[in-house]
Amino acid sequence: MQDTLRTIESFSDAIVMRHPEKGIHHKMTKYLKHPIFNAGDGAGEHPTQALLDLYTIKRELGHLDGLTITLLGDLKYGRTVHSLLRLFGLFDNVNVNLVSPESLKFPEELLNEIIKDNFKIVQSNELTEDIIKSSDVLYVTRLQRERFTNDSDYLKIKSGYNVNKKILEPAKEKMIIMHPLPRVDELDEDLDDDPRAAYFRQISYGVFLRAALVEAVMK
Repeated sequence: MQDTLRTIESFSDAIVMRHPEKGIHHKMTKYLKHPIFNAGDGAGEHPTQALLDLYTIKRELGHLDGLTITLLGDLKYGRTVHSLLRLFGLFDNVNVNLVSPESLKFPEELLNEIIKDNFKIVQSNELTEDIIKSSDVLYVTRLQRERFTNDSDYLKIKSGYNVNKKILEPAKEKMIIMHPLPRVDELDEDLDDDPRAAYFRQISYGVFLRAALVEAVMK
């Protein structure tokens, strides 16, 4: 891997890499003279996505302090939420609901590392009406079928974590729905025309955020 990256580095100014091995980018930095951007490392992190997610919330709702944010779906292997939860600690009075199947809960070790006094975390196996009512942001992630050794286990739990218009009936008028994409069937296409559906705007914000990030690092 280091030889491949050093070869690529010889004709580029920076490298953006997605890789299935957790922590691979950190291991490779000692071999490189140019910047390497983590575009996702297995079930580890996805820091540039997390930055664009913060930017999306700021653009859509104007602030992050005091918000209630619900992270729904695969919180064990979903690398975007691992990075995102870290960043919530930079803001005040953020309430976070972690909603997932028992087998896909947010990693306990990482959770203990992240928990801070300035934001509150509640874990749940179910997306209840009370959670929907209180949420300013509903961040949906797909249940990753490829992570299951037994397909019947996946089929058993996936139906309880799909979001549609009926589920959102008690939701706030000015909340937003986010998704790092791609989606499967956890987010109903009927929601795409809902003004609260921010996931395609989320993509467009990523262009600006990543351009700014490249400029900041390359300076």
